Amino acid sequence: MTNWTGDRQNQVLGLVKLNSDMALVFYYPKPNRYSINTLAGALEETPEFGELSMYFVESERDLFTGLKTITGKHRKVVVGLSFFTPQLWETAALISRLKKEYGNAIFLIAGGPHPTGDPEGTLGLGVDVVVRGEGEETLVELLGKFGREEDYTSVKGIVYMEKRGGIRFTGRRRPVNLNKYPPFAIKHRLFSPIEITRGCPYLCSFCQTGHIFGPQPRHRSIENILGYVRLLTERGLTDIKFITPNAFSYGSPDGKTINVNKLEALLRGVRAIIGNRGRIFMGSFPSEVRPEHVTEETVNLVRKYANNDNLIIGAQSGSQRILDLCHRGHKVEDIFRAVDITVRAGLVANVDFIFGLPGEEPADVKQTIQVIKELVERGARVHAHTFMPLPQTAFAKKPAGRISKELENLINILNASHKVYGHWREQEKLAEKIARYLTGGCL
Repeated sequence: MTNWTGDRQNQVLGLVKLNSDMALVFYYPKPNRYSINTLAGALEETPEFGELSMYFVESERDLFTGLKTITGKHRKVVVGLSFFTPQLWETAALISRLKKEYGNAIFLIAGGPHPTGDPEGTLGLGVDVVVRGEGEETLVELLGKFGREEDYTSVKGIVYMEKRGGIRFTGRRRPVNLNKYPPFAIKHRLFSPIEITRGCPYLCSFCQTGHIFGPQPRHRSIENILGYVRLLTERGLTDIKFITPNAFSYGSPDGKTINVNKLEALLRGVRAIIGNRGRIFMGSFPSEVRPEHVTEETVNLVRKYANNDNLIIGAQSGSQRILDLCHRGHKVEDIFRAVDITVRAGLVANVDFIFGLPGEEPADVKQTIQVIKELVERGARVHAHTFMPLPQTAFAKKPAGRISKELENLINILNASHKVYGHWREQEKLAEKIARYLTGGCL
């Protein structure tokens, strides 16, 4: 992994001339690396940026130390930030310090889930441009125009502050063709799980995914995926993981029906390349599966081709009324069926629940508690979350999630027997801050 200097690795790769006119500095903390790897990969694939100096900075201390050198070497320095809503406060402090110490010596671009959902608030932090939605094509065009000193305000997919003080969004781009861009940055050796699907048709009220990537699923082709599996394998990287909103929806034209043939063709093709040397992970971190898509057929494919010992199943609530309110599109019965199938197959069923969802009443909490108890008796483990409102979602202005006393008592019992895991306590505190921000606009 390169630090702020970035020069040794880039020189070996023949990518960088230290006297090149423009440099791109990615702030590179662990939670944001997958998206940044994808953006860096898109830039690597663009001939115009063959000599672009790219730096990947893992810590705030190294960022400020590095910028002292980088701003002295390059006439144009772009700093790229990607962040989630829970990172808002630390990112706001970082931007404030960057503007204070470097001012117009750097050009600040922000993207990712929070800037996409709250572009006006993000501009208010002090960034120059927000990339809204998918970033590959937008960033390539934006950096090209900025580097050539052309008017970048015509670039689709950005939000910026006009000189008169107004906010302007240049409009959405067409959805990205995943086959056009690599899933990671090959030349910089920044590898990630392979993103195989974008887009989600369910548009759950608490989730940003469908709003960022659209409701129509787009799949990377099997041939394209296998090409990158071969590339990873040649480099000795034989643990193959996937990024997708729903692992068992691969190949589905609508994201709701299951295409078992496509799913098996993908897994069979990966296994043929990595053989017994490597491992496949399907339906476990960093992806999950919807309960109604957990069937004998899909789980048998996991058992036949993959190596994960668990499935992460998105239940979210034990109340059908709340599931319907969230537009989940599945039944409580689907959750029980999914757990039973998973456990019978010898896999651990890790079941996601979100506590304190908007509209919950005591009766809904009671139903969720009963469902959790029954699932645990059937062999499941609970992955606990507290509801946090997120910008751009239907629940953006809803109150922060609260864990009831009854539910907290159950969690404590489950925690003692290692039947629950997650960061629900931290999320409960953070949700209050987020709700205050989204309803009042103040950090």
